[in-house]
Amino acid sequence: MTAIDLFSGCGGLSLGLQRAGFRVDAAVEIDAKAQETYKLNHPLVKLYEQDIRKLDPAKVLNDVGLKPGELDLLAGCPPCQGFSRLRTKNQKTSVEDDRNSLVRDFMRFVKVMCPKSIMLENVPALARDGRFTRMRNELEGLGYRVLVDVLDAAEYSVPQRRKRLIMLASRVHLPVLAAKSAARVTVRQALQGIEAPSTSKDKLHALPENRSAAVRELIARIPKNGGSRQDLGEEDQLECHKRSDGFKDVYGRMAWDQVAPTITSGCHNPSKGRFLHPSRNRTITLREAALLQGFPPDYKFNVSHGKEAIALMIGNALPPPFITAQARALRDGMLAAN
Repeated sequence: MTAIDLFSGCGGLSLGLQRAGFRVDAAVEIDAKAQETYKLNHPLVKLYEQDIRKLDPAKVLNDVGLKPGELDLLAGCPPCQGFSRLRTKNQKTSVEDDRNSLVRDFMRFVKVMCPKSIMLENVPALARDGRFTRMRNELEGLGYRVLVDVLDAAEYSVPQRRKRLIMLASRVHLPVLAAKSAARVTVRQALQGIEAPSTSKDKLHALPENRSAAVRELIARIPKNGGSRQDLGEEDQLECHKRSDGFKDVYGRMAWDQVAPTITSGCHNPSKGRFLHPSRNRTITLREAALLQGFPPDYKFNVSHGKEAIALMIGNALPPPFITAQARALRDGMLAAN
């Protein structure tokens, strides 16, 4: 079955679709570093390296040899930073963020391509926005049966908590959600067998940390296997932590036999969340972050892009196992309908 990936990022969605049995014919991505990462891992996919707002969906269809109505699956995750819970909490942006209007471009591609099925993934807050409501109404008006829910990726073999909105739509069958996994994948299972960064030949895993002596000493005192800075006495708290009553996961450790917290773009920084290794006195490495996001250990990243850029790609990626589960449910439904 054929698929096209809009807003592809570094390729988590495409990987999930491929594992579900789809052939990804084309993808669209605007960021140069994400483009390079995508091409490293998906060299056979035609990648449109441009702003989707300036791309003609009819041209994309023609380029991959398809006519309107022939594409099996159109999938994507329009950038959602303006809807993110963290940004809303910080009041640094609002639902007027320009990126939130990209759902209209997703719909523009739907109207021209007329795919048999659709998958859209995003942050839960998108469901409360009028633009998403209008999109859903338009899809139903075009004959699509639409299913929307908020799911935790941890229930679909992703070793982290990650609440996401998923929309499945089809004009050839009644879509259903994938069955949940029998058991959760823990941090221990995800990181099992990975060598120490100091001895690793994996350049992504071996990227060094740069911490002050005071921060290294603080990290060393935080109890292993799920400990938190809250476990330390008042005298051991950083001054900035004493002044803040929120973000209690900051400088916290992951727990071996639980799923990880949501992997974000700050996953390499202990001041951004519970990103300390369960037993080592360091943050998780970017390779470990990618594994906790559901990427395979050989997924390629160009370390010359720098930690910030790579962490942003990993944090923004769609967890491949979560996508695989939902895409298989769509594929099986379409096959049964035929």
